[in-house]
Parts: sequence; C-alpha cells; structure tokens
Amino acid sequence: MRNDERFEIERAYDLLPHVVGASWACIWFRLNKIKKPTIEEFRQKTVEYFATIEKLDESYPDEESFLEIKKYMKIRYKEEIEKILIGKNPEIEKRYSRYVDYG
Repeated sequence: MRNDERFEIERAYDLLPHVVGASWACIWFRLNKIKKPTIEEFRQKTVEYFATIEKLDESYPDEESFLEIKKYMKIRYKEEIEKILIGKNPEIEKRYSRYVDYG
C-alpha cells in the first residue's frame, strides 16, 4: 500500500487515542470526582474509550480494494493500544499530567 493511500488513516490514528480515549477518560474521572487517578488507571480508562473505535474498519466493504487498508487499521489499532498501556503515547501522558494538575 502506498503512503498516500493510508495518509488519512495514519492521521486519524495519531489523533484518536487522545481525542476519543483521553478526552472521554477525563470526563469519566471528573464526573466521578476522581481528581488523582493513577497513571495506570488513566491509561486503562483511555484504552477503554479508545476501544469503541475498534471495529471502525468494518465500515469499509470486504472488497479486495479495501483489504490492505482494513489490515493496516487493525494493526495500527493494536499498536496504539500497546503504546497507551506502556506509556509511549506522549499525548496521553500529557493529558494525564494536565488532568491531575487541573482536574
């Protein structure tokens, strides 16, 4: 698959973990009045909300022209989960620090 064919999906997966995952996690902690979750709790809750997009690849048809992008989406999704859980997504780490500092 050429880079230009997956560019938009790459950009989406650059943003979705913190836009969907961390944003929803912050709201959950705030509404539950949990001001200082552990970093592990925050990462886990972020993954929980990010997981809502797991089957997004199913929005594309099971046609040959979509098989590579669907495969890429599955791989990238799993990579993002792993990065969140081990603290390798700098945006998630930044969102956590901001949340515990400002609630």
